[in-house]
Amino acid sequence: MTLVADIANWMETVAPLRLSADWDNTGLLLGDSQRPVLRVMTCLTLTPESVEEAVEGRADLVISHHPLPFRPLKKITTHDVTGRLLWQLASARVSVYCPHTAWDSAVGGINAMLAERLGLSDCRPLVPESLESGALGTGRVGVIAKGLSVAELANRIGESVPYCRMRAVVPGAAVSGAGAMVRKVAIVCGSGASLLDIAIKQGCELFLTGEATFHQCLEAQAAGVSMLMIGHFASEKFAMDQLAVLCGATFADVEAWASLSEKDPVSLI
Repeated sequence: MTLVADIANWMETVAPLRLSADWDNTGLLLGDSQRPVLRVMTCLTLTPESVEEAVEGRADLVISHHPLPFRPLKKITTHDVTGRLLWQLASARVSVYCPHTAWDSAVGGINAMLAERLGLSDCRPLVPESLESGALGTGRVGVIAKGLSVAELANRIGESVPYCRMRAVVPGAAVSGAGAMVRKVAIVCGSGASLLDIAIKQGCELFLTGEATFHQCLEAQAAGVSMLMIGHFASEKFAMDQLAVLCGATFADVEAWASLSEKDPVSLI
């Protein structure tokens, strides 16, 4: 019989919690580690829709990329969204595990998966965990063997990563410098543009992330670095879908599925 603790221990091998950012809240955040698990749902974020899906789907455990709660709570009541969702999950005896930045930075984690789908070679962390660790760390940086334009790379990522807001002609993609030819690429999923200055210092010609602010785009433009923003949801949701497949393959007695109800809150008009 698989327990919550068994899956938490497995997640520690998939996404070691020591890789979590100092400000993050990761690991088992809600539940009893000794409860049996028959059904697991993965999702990017715990929302009213995904929580309802987990409860109605009789999930024993939810692996949510984004933490809930994210910050320490003084009280848990149904008078605010976070408290209401936690109360709903606890009432249904659904445990919650959140890997977040540990899964971003893991050897086979989100940034590594994006780098593979983009076709990067000679990959390494943009910010290594330590000088001794060559494979662990935040973000990824690598090269395109043959230089491609930003528009061609946008097309490649749009075809290989579900949920991207771009296709063959890159409609609606937020691209700065679409015609530029690039070889060295930095990747940081989610809201990763706070690491833009590190990518600039390392001579990257393209910075791929989920989202960036107006001023971060101006910073990139001033440095002559192209920006490609594929959407926060798109940059991470596909990896949670893959995590459900991996979980189901690892635990024979567990049925795992990726949330079907959660949607990108940002849409194009």
